[in-house]
Amino acid sequence: MKLTHYIYIGALTLSVSSCFDLNKEPEGVLSTVKPFTGVGEMTSYLDQFYESGVREQGFNWTGAYIASGDLISDNMSGSAINTRLNGDLTLANAGKLDAYTHIRNVNFMLTNLGNCDEKGSARYKQCVGEAHYFKAWFYYTLFKSYGQLTWLDKPLDPNTDQMLLPRANRTVIADSILSELDKAIANLNEQNSAASMRVHRDVARALKAEVALYEATWEKYHKAKNDPFFDPTVTPEKISDYLNQCVEACKAIVDRKVWSIYTTNNTTNDYRQLFQTEDLSNNKEVLWFKRYDGTNIGNNVDRYLNKGGGSAGITASLVDDYLTIDGQPFVGTAKTDAKKVFGDELKPTLRDPRLSQTVCMPGQQLRPDEGPYKLPPLTGASYHKNETGYSILKHVQIDFKGSLDAEFRGSTPGIQFRYAEVLLNYAEALAELDGAANAAKIVELVSPLRKRVGMPDMDFDREYNTSADYPFHTLDKYLQAVRRERRVELAIEGKRFDDIMRWAAAQELIVGQRAVGALFVGSNLENNPAYGGKLVYDKATGNNLYLTGKTGDELRYILPSNPAGNEQGWRFNPARDYLLPIAPRMLNLTENQWKQNPGWE
Repeated sequence: MKLTHYIYIGALTLSVSSCFDLNKEPEGVLSTVKPFTGVGEMTSYLDQFYESGVREQGFNWTGAYIASGDLISDNMSGSAINTRLNGDLTLANAGKLDAYTHIRNVNFMLTNLGNCDEKGSARYKQCVGEAHYFKAWFYYTLFKSYGQLTWLDKPLDPNTDQMLLPRANRTVIADSILSELDKAIANLNEQNSAASMRVHRDVARALKAEVALYEATWEKYHKAKNDPFFDPTVTPEKISDYLNQCVEACKAIVDRKVWSIYTTNNTTNDYRQLFQTEDLSNNKEVLWFKRYDGTNIGNNVDRYLNKGGGSAGITASLVDDYLTIDGQPFVGTAKTDAKKVFGDELKPTLRDPRLSQTVCMPGQQLRPDEGPYKLPPLTGASYHKNETGYSILKHVQIDFKGSLDAEFRGSTPGIQFRYAEVLLNYAEALAELDGAANAAKIVELVSPLRKRVGMPDMDFDREYNTSADYPFHTLDKYLQAVRRERRVELAIEGKRFDDIMRWAAAQELIVGQRAVGALFVGSNLENNPAYGGKLVYDKATGNNLYLTGKTGDELRYILPSNPAGNEQGWRFNPARDYLLPIAPRMLNLTENQWKQNPGWE
């Protein structure tokens, strides 16, 4: 295989190539043969990763951003059936492994640290810690999508056989990511707020907890199903080690007593307020965030969601998972009856108040220039149309004073890590290790999340949902409780798909299921004069609304997409779709040292 060694010595720039080659060194990044002699140079170089190594805030129908990330899950739906959930991806969809470009650039810095004249200083160590953090981050993003990877510690010499490296086992890659994070933790400074908007020690701990929990549960549940996606060398002891690493990382954050759940004792607004506040620098719940000011850097969250549409909507699956205000599952005739008057099921006097701060309820405000929200815009035009009957409130800046409909003028924050997720990871790891033995600690950890919204503390027996149609009705009560809590607390933050994948839960939550919305026939949405007779359904042609069931059924629910051709629900393939395919180009580049992911051969 002929490989080309790219070396570009020119003016200092932070541009990087979008092409993937394991051997390429950073192009056009430094103008000196002895790079990184000073901390200022190192800091400037690291700035590029604060663009490429963060979760971006925004909204689109691919689910690429924080506010729209749950479109690739059972929490949200757009008007088109999601290709990943429906098993419609092909080898032609295999993307470039662009994160390796960033990894190569991080490695370039790490292999040249000896040039710095300020070694040992606090500023130098902070830079080193940031580099290790971002290397871990980029590997983690690849790891979740592709599983086995090639681990690179330096820009490779293109004239040697080092180029032809096979993919390492999952646990080798997971251990390497965790090792990078340990190095980050050892070097990063300790901060008491997110004001710097740079990575610090507790951010690295939070990511370490996430990675360890991800791999522990991935190995446990995929191994239990004996599918082709777990590491065959993994042992129960190894899984427990990952869970304990998660616990230790979370405990280190908690024990500092610096971070806390944001609350002003306004149980019906504090949760929502967190996600629409532009500047979270001094919010004690937020460990790290990306700030959007709506002028120099903005996002489009408000543009797409401030009329209750977004050409998307929240699903009934998510809405129904919120407990009642007294901490019981929302089931049976009480659930059906509450759906008959639109909005009643969302009321904070009936349900967990996080629901009415996530899904817009009649009487709430979405735009400062319009009256209160009344009904979902099922007949809205373009992106102002709602597809499920449940409009997104979370992330919408209801007091936004800028140009409401201008593109990229919103300042909804991009929260990277918040304390609530640390507590949830901690609680889940304890439940996985031994829920019964750790029950009291789990309740203690989750309690601040409940108190913020005026919900009672966890009671594993009271909350246990044994309904036959509840996907996790056979799961033990401790795991069921923490998984539900995670779902509702982190709803519409782009976390749900990763959870489904690591729990090997597509068979329960995706396969044969479909996105369903609010009750229509049998509720006051049907024949509501606000729609002016413009809703067309059950016609041979020209429908702009699709429903479950058939004409004459007493209760029919909104379907966000035409069910024709998809009557059996999502066709996710559990023998293939847990991981993405490797592009044939990549297999050729490594002379077949890389093997294709299972099911894509």
